[in-house]
Formats: sequence, C-alpha cells, structure tokens
Amino acid sequence: MVTLDVRPQLLDALSALRDRVAAVRLPFPLPGAPRARQTREELLAQLDDYLVPRLRDPEAPLLAVIGGSTGAGKSTLVNSLVGRRVSEAGVLRPTTRTPVLVCHPDDHHWFAGQRVLPQLTRVWVPEKRGDEGGEDEESGVLRVETSESLPLGLALLDAPDVDSLVASNRVLAAELICAADVWVMVTTASRYADAVPWHLLRTAKEYDAMLVTVLDRVPHQVIGEVSRQYAALLTRAGLGEVPRFTIPELPESAGGGSGLLPSTAVAPLLEWLTHRVRDPAARQQAVARTARGAMDSLNARLPELAGAVSAQYAAAVRLSTAVEDAYEKEAERVRQRLQRGAVLSGDALTRWRAYPADATDGELVDSLVDSLTALLQCAVAAADERVRAAWGDEPAARAVVIGGTDPESGERIGLAVRRWRRVLEELAEEEVRETERPAAPNPETVAALLAAALLGGRRARSAGERLAERTGAQSALRLRDRGGELLTTYLERVLHAERDRRLAPLDALDVAPDPQAALIAALSVTKKER
Repeated sequence: MVTLDVRPQLLDALSALRDRVAAVRLPFPLPGAPRARQTREELLAQLDDYLVPRLRDPEAPLLAVIGGSTGAGKSTLVNSLVGRRVSEAGVLRPTTRTPVLVCHPDDHHWFAGQRVLPQLTRVWVPEKRGDEGGEDEESGVLRVETSESLPLGLALLDAPDVDSLVASNRVLAAELICAADVWVMVTTASRYADAVPWHLLRTAKEYDAMLVTVLDRVPHQVIGEVSRQYAALLTRAGLGEVPRFTIPELPESAGGGSGLLPSTAVAPLLEWLTHRVRDPAARQQAVARTARGAMDSLNARLPELAGAVSAQYAAAVRLSTAVEDAYEKEAERVRQRLQRGAVLSGDALTRWRAYPADATDGELVDSLVDSLTALLQCAVAAADERVRAAWGDEPAARAVVIGGTDPESGERIGLAVRRWRRVLEELAEEEVRETERPAAPNPETVAALLAAALLGGRRARSAGERLAERTGAQSALRLRDRGGELLTTYLERVLHAERDRRLAPLDALDVAPDPQAALIAALSVTKKER
C-alpha cells in the first residue's frame, strides 16, 4: 500500500517550490506562453489547494470534486447524494457560480479556515430542512454547508462548469478540480464524446489522480449501447480501469434538473465514495495515489515552466539590448559630431562668426545651447527609431509598445543642457576668481569661449587660442579639461536618462534571470526530500 510522506522537510521544500512558481512572470506573447501561464496557475492551485494541505493534514476529510461541462447535472447529482437541495440547479446556464462544499457537521472545522482554497471567502450555511438552498451567488466565495447524511470524513464540492461562458468560472472550476482527492467527472449520454469532458479525463490520467466518471441522463432504451461505447472510449484512452457509474434519464432530471434523483440512482456512487472513507486501506490508496500523481507531475511541468521562463528572459534581453545598442550608437554619433563641430552650425555658426563685434557673450552661448539641445533631441529620436526597427520582428515587443518620441523628451533635454550651461558658467567664474593675471577677464567671455571650444570642434579652433589669451595657457588647459569632463557627464546623463525611460516598461515587467534556475533548484530539493 502506498503511503504519504509527511516529513517536515518535504513540506518545506514544497512551500519553497510554491514561492518560486508564484514568482514566475510570463508577460510576453511568445509561442507557448499561454500554456505556460495555465501551467503556472494549475501548479499554484495544486500546491495551495491540495498537495501542501493534504501532506500537512493526511487525516483531513476526503474531498471529492464534482466537475463537468454545462448541463451535465453536477448540482443535481450533489443534491441527490446529500439527499436535499444544497446547490442550485436549473435551466439557466451557467447555473453554478458560487462553489458549494458539503460535509458532515463534525468535519466543518476542516473547511472553515483557509486550509484549502485559501483564495475563497467562506460562507457557512447551517443545515436546512426541506428543499431550502442557497440562491444568492457571490464571486470569490466558497459556500459551506453541512449535512449529517454524508459519512464522516467525506466532503463533496460542486464546481462551476469547466466550459462556462464566464471566464472566471472556468478558471475557478480548474482550480477546484486541482484541490480534489477524488475527481468525479460528470458527462451526459449526448455529450460524452465532447472535447471538454475528455480534456478533463486526460488531465486526470496525466496526474494519475483518483478518478471516477458518471455518465448521466442516459435514455433507458440505449443505456446498454451508450455504456459500451463510453467504456470502449475510456479503454482506448488508457482509462479502462476508471470506476464508471451510469444514471438513467429520469423525470427528476428533466426540466433543468431541479428535483432530486431517487436514492437508488446514486446509491452505487455513494457506496463507492463511502467505502473510500470508511475503509482505511481504500482511503489511504485514494489519497496517496492522487498526492503521488500530483508530485510526479511536477517532474514534467516544472521543467516546462522553467523553459518558458528562460524564453521570456531571453526575449527581455533581446528587447533591452536593442534599446541599449540604439542609444549607444547614437551616443557615439553625438561624440563624433561634436568633434566635427556639428553644434557650431546654423544660428550658432552665424553668432560665432559675428562674435565679438556683432554678437554678445550671452547670444553666443544661447545659440550654442539651442544647437546642442537640437542635436541631442535628434539623437534620441534616431535611437527610438532604431528601437522600433529592431523590435519590428520581435513577437515579445507587442507587450511593450514603444510609440513616437516622448513629447516631454525635448523639455527634459533642454532643461539638462541649461543646467550644464549654468555649471559651465560657475566653472568660468571660479577660474577667473583664482586667476593671478593683473586684469581679470570677464567671466561671461570666458564661459562663451569655453563653450565654443568644447562644442565647436574643428570649426572653433580659435576659441581655445582666445581663451588662452585671456586666462593664460595653464588656466585655459585646466578649463578645457574640466569643461570636457563636465560635458561628457551631462551628455551621458541625458542619453542614459532617455534610454532608461524607454527601458522602464520592460523593467516593470520584472522578468528576472534567476526564476528558471530557482525553479529547477526547488524541484531538485523536492525530489530529494521525497
């Protein structure tokens, strides 16, 4: 007989594994990403709602989740097993929106807290008499009912339709199934070959979960033929050993299934479930098989998820590298254009040629500042265009669309250049104060000549000579060295700031390099502790 390993080390390993799975980010629309996201959610649901709580409390009641597609009669089946209406059934679809859990009153404490399905708020409904049931439906709620008709140690959970028109219902149904010790899959005579029930059956087989199938609403005249065909389909799918229960079409299941089926119709299923609870060996086999199957499934699903994480990180690297390369190339172009004197063009060149006879110090510096600002704005626009071109064939780029140049970019660049000008002028004033020449030069003239020498390149060779005439050779050399460092600092600051703004949406996606290795390491520890 298979037994559960409930050593604390295994629980710690599973908890750590759960945290690693929760840390996974899959924001990019890459091939396989939707499946990986589904795998992540299923893993979290299975770890939170089943594996960890089951291994922590092996003696907790057996939870049988009743699942299936729309109109399969799940709620009617639950009501009939309990012997009264606890879950609302009807002709409107989807009917079951709030999941309903039914257990023996003495088992209520197991489900009152957050041991399983911690994301759902508990609403406790004491046992009612007659056909009263809870009609109010709320999202994010697990309605808990108690009934003495259920054997101690068994809980039934009526899940929403797995093919519900409401997306949140489908997600919740998948999470609830992952919480089951026993999967009870309900289908009908008219829909037993549909894709939805078979997806659930194959998933249960993949997880090696304890599985039961119920073929519901089978017309009496074809019950033998339909049962044989269904059994043949199960056998071909490798599910021939799965317990099967057939419920004939009855008047009570008509009209939306609002009535209760005769006890004889559900007695075989109830007896099978009761045996799983009351026979220690059968109970241990059911619980251990599902737990073992879930643990074994980690060996395939975790590496698959880790591979998807790796692909996401590789895409993030490609996107960020494209941004960094584009801005680095434009930064190099700016340096080359400064050496050629590209800033000293247009109005700035006109002012320089007129200086100092027909242009003041302030006018010259103003024109140089405007020209440098325009040069940097063009560089940023060109870098953004490079990024758009590089991202054009990258599927991941759809998650982080880079539009036109930021309309506030020009103002930010202009502000940074004006700050550089103020610091340059302060540098000139400081140098003039420390000069030992008999007649100190005008600080504004020194600042204007220094700006022209730094920005004019080959076109402004005479600016350095004029600066040396006014401040002395040593002072002029010192000014150009310090001014050059200052210019480089501000240029890098401007371009890096704009680059970082383009990278910010990528950074916000939080696609880190370590989750892949962390997932594999956590899985390795879990396998070792098993």
